[in-house]
Amino acid sequence: MIRFIPRLAASAAALLVCGFAYGQDIDPDILKAQAGTYLVAPEDGGAGCRLTLETGEAIGGYSLSGQDSCIKPLPALAEAYSWNFDGNGGVILIDATRKVLARFVENEGSPMKTENGAALLLIAAPDGVDRLPTASSLAGTWTMQRPDGERLCGVTLNSDVDTDGNALLSLSEDCAANVARLKLAVWHIEGFGLTLMGRDGSSLGFDMRADGNFDKSKEEGGKPLSLVRR
Repeated sequence: MIRFIPRLAASAAALLVCGFAYGQDIDPDILKAQAGTYLVAPEDGGAGCRLTLETGEAIGGYSLSGQDSCIKPLPALAEAYSWNFDGNGGVILIDATRKVLARFVENEGSPMKTENGAALLLIAAPDGVDRLPTASSLAGTWTMQRPDGERLCGVTLNSDVDTDGNALLSLSEDCAANVARLKLAVWHIEGFGLTLMGRDGSSLGFDMRADGNFDKSKEEGGKPLSLVRR
């Protein structure tokens, strides 16, 4: 199961933004929940930049910082002056003339991303990471192991993605019984979340670390588990 927990519920954001449009203030708690530092990066794995959505007022919405980091990878966003909610649960970046430079749409269960042209994602990211992982960048052999290094299984990720965004995977023959019984067969990457899935509905979700390896998502429960590139 792919897990992305948006900082705003779409319905709440829409109601509050409609109120803002009529001169009412947005609830400070909602504003603070959306504020923070995000990576803005192409979905195809190209380099991105980090922007901080702030809570101070600015022309057209709320203050923004980090634009200089966009000059080389995403020069259009270097002109961003402020940010705001778009009225439908999404976020917009605008310049000093209130021109919308990017509109990030909220999709339940997925990161916010633009819909026109080459897709850009607005997503919380591990420190030091400047781009999104892709099927091709993750393809290869990994080791599923405990934090102390105990090896549970070898996992090989294929790079050929189908129309649903899934690719095949294979497990080594010496997998531990608790991994083998999951019958994992395909994998999916979305944002920084990696999910290994079985044909019968079983799954294991992982979150990317700053070093490019993955730790089992906290929502999974159970003992800690990692995927480490071999």
